[in-house]
Amino acid sequence: MAAGRREAERGRQVAADQAAVRGRLDALWRIEGARIVAALARVTDDVGLAEDAAQDAVADALASWSRTGIPRSPGAWITAVAKRRAIDRWRRSERLQDRYEVLARELQDEGAPEWDPLPDDVLRLLFTACHPVLSTEAQIALTLRVVGSLRTEEIARLFLVPTATVQQRIGRARKTLAAARVPFEPPEPSEWTPRLRGVLHVIYLMFTEGYAATTGENWTRPELAAEALRIGRILTGLIPRVPEAHALVALMEFSASRFAARTGPGGEPVLLADQDRTRWDRAQIQRGTAALARADELSRELGRARGSYALQAAIAECHATAVRADATDWPRIVLLYEALGRIAPGPVVDLNRAVAVSMATGPVAALAIVNRLADQGALHGSYLLPSVRAELLARLGRTDEARAEFTAAAALAGNHRERVVLERRAASP
Repeated sequence: MAAGRREAERGRQVAADQAAVRGRLDALWRIEGARIVAALARVTDDVGLAEDAAQDAVADALASWSRTGIPRSPGAWITAVAKRRAIDRWRRSERLQDRYEVLARELQDEGAPEWDPLPDDVLRLLFTACHPVLSTEAQIALTLRVVGSLRTEEIARLFLVPTATVQQRIGRARKTLAAARVPFEPPEPSEWTPRLRGVLHVIYLMFTEGYAATTGENWTRPELAAEALRIGRILTGLIPRVPEAHALVALMEFSASRFAARTGPGGEPVLLADQDRTRWDRAQIQRGTAALARADELSRELGRARGSYALQAAIAECHATAVRADATDWPRIVLLYEALGRIAPGPVVDLNRAVAVSMATGPVAALAIVNRLADQGALHGSYLLPSVRAELLARLGRTDEARAEFTAAAALAGNHRERVVLERRAASP
């Protein structure tokens, strides 16, 4: 009997140890995953192999660390094991000698300084994954996976498509890069233009997922947003004459300035109107203002109108510069969303415009916009439309309808914190 209890206790302890290691690995991968894959890709010259070897190393870590404890430098441990895993894969595919020759050449060249147009490994990985040989959908899916360290389920929720669709896109993208023998090396600056749109879009999506996580227990992922902003800042230094790069950085600076005020003491979401604006990072707001001014200056010099990132940054600036929630220039925000809808139409833009209209002129006109989107089947499967519709119905005093919409939105929400807020609103709309 006592032996059985001891065995059960040991089993519980092993399970607890594995859960702790799994949690640490998950956090490590979200923070360092892109750098680990990028370091491996530099050695293997194969993005797909680099990711596979890294995932093998993570599996090894889960088994090993549960027994031996977490090492002092877990990222370095995973990188070293992943390199051995890559060699194992080369050996099985009879390519080992070729790879040894590549490694030898790299070691011989280490002493010779060389101009590198993309000095950051993660940025190099981003440009590789956004190679024009891939479709736009494949570029985005692959890059969010290997650079953003997002799971396929998270990517699927971002685009409201089945997980299997994302898995297929990533698989095809990896095979296409391998078949085309796309090297992990910086393209010449003259070759950046075909990739730039995809690169900017992926940075934007990385930041968006960091700002408001689609899944998980936490409402935000600040480390992912910080990495997107870091890459964006580097990029503006490399392409200083591209207005939309500066505009994207401006948008991220304005949005990131609110991180400290977006969650309460227990991690619960704090909506924009309820945030303590004294906690907003004024230095980031100033950097955002300067970046947007630079984007506008370049657009004027080039004879261009504001692009989609510049318009979104201008909207974010309206919020960032309002001293109080009731001092927000909602009529201007409505105009900016109308302009955004003309150059980058989409249901999310229309839904955000409806929110702005509700604040500028009232919920009746806004509800008409939302109802049209619902009739069109827009944003099907997303909690966004029913949550906005619920708020508008609640403001109109249509309590029972609002409760039903909040309940529907909560059922669709993938993020735990978001779901709790919606369930609470359903209980007392």
